[in-house]
Amino acid sequence: MSAEQLAELSDLFVVAAVLLYVVAMVFFAIDLAFGRTRQGRAQVARPAEVKQPVAVGAAVSGEAADPADLAGTAGTPSGGDAGTVDGEAPGAPAAAQAPGWSAKAGVVALVLAWVGWAANLGAIVTRGLAVDRWPWGNMYEFVVAICFAAVTAFLGTQLRHNVRFLGGFVMVAAALGLGLAVKVFYTAAGPVVPALNSYWIAIHVSAAIVASGLLTLAGVAGVLYLVRREGESRLPSRADLEKVAHRAIVFAFPLWTFAVIAGALWADRAWGRYWGWDPKEVWSFITWVAYAAYLHAKVTAGWRGKAATIVQLVAFGCLLFNLIGVNIFIDGLHSYADVD
Repeated sequence: MSAEQLAELSDLFVVAAVLLYVVAMVFFAIDLAFGRTRQGRAQVARPAEVKQPVAVGAAVSGEAADPADLAGTAGTPSGGDAGTVDGEAPGAPAAAQAPGWSAKAGVVALVLAWVGWAANLGAIVTRGLAVDRWPWGNMYEFVVAICFAAVTAFLGTQLRHNVRFLGGFVMVAAALGLGLAVKVFYTAAGPVVPALNSYWIAIHVSAAIVASGLLTLAGVAGVLYLVRREGESRLPSRADLEKVAHRAIVFAFPLWTFAVIAGALWADRAWGRYWGWDPKEVWSFITWVAYAAYLHAKVTAGWRGKAATIVQLVAFGCLLFNLIGVNIFIDGLHSYADVD
C-alpha cells in the first residue's frame, strides 16, 4: 500500500475506534446501572456488630469516624481480599442480585472495548508506516497514542482485577480524546520538524505516553471516589477506588520520572542544554512534583481518603495541562500542536 493509502486507513481506524468506544461505553453503562449494588464501609461493619452478643444494659459504642477519610487505615480495604478490587468484605450484607442480561452487557462491553483497542492500535501502526517514523510527532498522533495507553491500562488491569465499573468512564475519556484529536488537532501525515527526527522520540515520548495512560486511569478512579457516597451504590467502595488509583500511580510515577530525565538528555542533544525553563519542561516538572507530593503524603503522613484523592486530582490537572494546554496556549520549543 502507498503512504497515502496507509494514512487514509489510519484515519478510518481512528473513526472505527471512536464508534466502538462509544458503543462499549453504552454497554458498560447498562452493566453498571443494572448490575449488583455494593455496600459502603459503614454498612459493612454493622451486621457483624449486630451478631455479637450484648449484655442487657451495655452501652452502645459511639458514632464511627467518617469512613471516607479513614479508608485503608485498617490495612485491608473494604472491597475484598488482596487479589480482588471489586469484591465484598466478610460479613457484608448480601448485594442485590443483578439480572442475568446485565452481566452479559458487561461481557459485550469488554469485547467491544478490546475491538476498539485493536482499531486504535491499527491507527497508530498504519500512521507510523505511512510517515515512516514513530507516530507521535504532533499533537494529533500524541493524543491518539495516549487514548490507546489509557484503554490499555484499563484492559490490562481488568485481566487481573475486576475493574469493569471503570469501563464506561474510561471509554468516555478515550472517545472524547480521539474526537478532539480528529476535530481539533488533526495533522495530515508527513515529516516532522528536525528536532523530533531522533531515536529519542521512541524513548522519551513512549515513556510519557504509557505513564499518561496509567495516570488517566488513576484520575478516573479519583473522580469516582469523590462522586461515590457511603452506603449502597452501584460503584465499589471508596477504599477500592482509592486502591485502584494508588496502584496506577505507583506504576506510572517511575515511568514519568524516566520520561522527564530522558527529555533532559534529548534536550541536551538537540539544543545543547539539559534544562532551559521551556514551558513544557516546567510543567512536566510541576506534574512530577505534584505526584511526588501525593506519594510522599501517602507513605510518610499516612494520608488516606478524600485528602489524598484531592492531591492526586490536582496532579492529574497538572498532567492534562502539560499534555494539551501547554501545546495550545503557550509558545515554546515543544509547541508542535499545529493548531491555529
